[in-house]
Amino acid sequence: MNHQIIFSADVAEDTNPVEALLARVIPAALDAERVDVPCEVDVLLTDDEGIRAVNREMRDIDAPTDVLSFPMFELSPGDKPSPEDADPATGLVPLGDMCISLERARAQGSEYGHGVERETAYLAVHSVLHLLGYDHLDEGPMKARMRAREEAIMEILGLPREK
Repeated sequence: MNHQIIFSADVAEDTNPVEALLARVIPAALDAERVDVPCEVDVLLTDDEGIRAVNREMRDIDAPTDVLSFPMFELSPGDKPSPEDADPATGLVPLGDMCISLERARAQGSEYGHGVERETAYLAVHSVLHLLGYDHLDEGPMKARMRAREEAIMEILGLPREK
């Protein structure tokens, strides 16, 4: 499927390696979820202060976080966007936006001992699942289902959790 990932960054560092990683990860996550219409996903690569500003503006939470997801549609887990949702000008379904703190990804990758590449990929997979209606508001079945899909997709990507 020819998904379009649109990147923007508000950090001084070179984001080309991260963009290359996410250009592979995001379509793989969409494919793993059997999304069969071409989608557009907008990705902002930022730092803790940048994501804090977005979090404050969009969610009234004045704190940094690792990733934020803003779905365009209200889907339920397992639902897929419809071809009728495509933008007539592009033929792409505007699935939504994600915002990733590269600063937080580095810190968490180090803290969890699996490095920044796996952490950044995980955050993108997590966000794609949010864009597709998954959530983890409870500590029960919803969260377990989302975690299982995250781990399955990370396996497909060759970035499984270290045992």
